[in-house]
Amino acid sequence: MKTIATKIIGFTTLAATFGTFAAQAQASSTVAFLMPDQASTRYEKHDFPGFKAAMEKLCSDCKLIYQNANGDVSLQQQQFNSVITQGAKVIVLDPVDSSAAASLVNLAQSQGVKVIAYDRPIPGKAADFYVSFDNKGIGKAIAESLVQHLEKMGVPKDKGGILQINGSPTDAAAGLIRDGIDEGLDNSGYTTIAEYDTPDWAPPKAQTWANGQVARFGSNILGVVAANDGTGGGAIAALKAAGVNPLPPVTGNDATIAALQLIIAGDQYNTISKPSEIVATAAAHVAVQMLNGITPTAKTTLYNTPSELFVPEVVTRENIKEIIFDSGVTFAGDVCTGRYLAGCKELGIWR
Repeated sequence: MKTIATKIIGFTTLAATFGTFAAQAQASSTVAFLMPDQASTRYEKHDFPGFKAAMEKLCSDCKLIYQNANGDVSLQQQQFNSVITQGAKVIVLDPVDSSAAASLVNLAQSQGVKVIAYDRPIPGKAADFYVSFDNKGIGKAIAESLVQHLEKMGVPKDKGGILQINGSPTDAAAGLIRDGIDEGLDNSGYTTIAEYDTPDWAPPKAQTWANGQVARFGSNILGVVAANDGTGGGAIAALKAAGVNPLPPVTGNDATIAALQLIIAGDQYNTISKPSEIVATAAAHVAVQMLNGITPTAKTTLYNTPSELFVPEVVTRENIKEIIFDSGVTFAGDVCTGRYLAGCKELGIWR
């Protein structure tokens, strides 16, 4: 897991560098961390704990406010207004609706409040900084991985094709993942036979759509490129409910516990390892710099916003032990349970 290890080492060095600046941050400094939904457990289990831990090291006297909008645009707007009223100087925002968030950025900046766009970009209005994994790179990577697998298995390109399940149409990050998928499938020789934008990233909606496509295309479904593990899991559930055997390869993204188990069982082909704590830690460093009047250094620019984008890794059954378990990203005991224990033993994850 060389890429992530490098980033973590970089953060350790950065933490030492900013130790002095952190000590200078005013005790009354307030930072808000506003997340978009609870469809994924990542925000409570990884993103906010990672952000909180980093902030405690960098600015122990800073006050943190955490809110989750539960997929509600209006609620997130209320939360945004509320944290400004409570004196937040920096707001880390993962928007429910990337387009609607432009007005929130404009409001904050008009009052001298800094906004760090987090995970999902805000195309309509440049935030003060953007931290994320490379979403377009994620889409391209999972699609290319699937194509390479199909070619290795000798799956013909002149019959059937691939289902494409994208994320939420209101999420600009989902649009970037979709663009990456398109790029990964272009010129592959495999046809995209149907495509779907999943409202709110909701797995049940992805499953319902996939049910219809299984009835429509049957064995002509050669593979499924799903933009995250939830939508991929919905597709797998639909295929299994229809009695499809063997399952066509299905992609994912996020390396959730459920997805790792499906990969070990052979039901899901790939996912993306992107520990949220990496981006959360980066956001904390940027926030503390802003509190101290320092302009963060950007590695790139996206939507006219200075940005830091991290490169994730594709996980398959072949490398899951090394990338996920040997590196300590996920504890084997959380995954190797019940019917998945045999697969863990087979792969050397569990002895």
